[in-house]
Amino acid sequence: MVAVNMGKNMHRNRHHNLGNTLHQNIHKQHSRKKKWNELSPMARFGTVAAGIVQLSLLVAAQTDITRRPSAQIRGSKAMWRLATLVNFIGPATYFTFGVKHRPVAK
Repeated sequence: MVAVNMGKNMHRNRHHNLGNTLHQNIHKQHSRKKKWNELSPMARFGTVAAGIVQLSLLVAAQTDITRRPSAQIRGSKAMWRLATLVNFIGPATYFTFGVKHRPVAK
């Protein structure tokens, strides 16, 4: 479905002959975001859990950048500090590509 920006009058005229139920069903497709108190308990739990994981990754990455010598990091520390601020992707990218891993001794 292509989103079309239309004025209120055009919108009203487009849906004028539609029944009230059908009109409401059309609007469910582009409904507003739910407020916190409208979320189910599982949705609230999932949101809080995702936030905790995100903050944990951010703190772990920032702590690692602080403690790790610059020679063991690909690129500048400042660049990686900014990159880790991007939700989930930043810390994962830092730990995957930003840290120089030592070869495993046999």
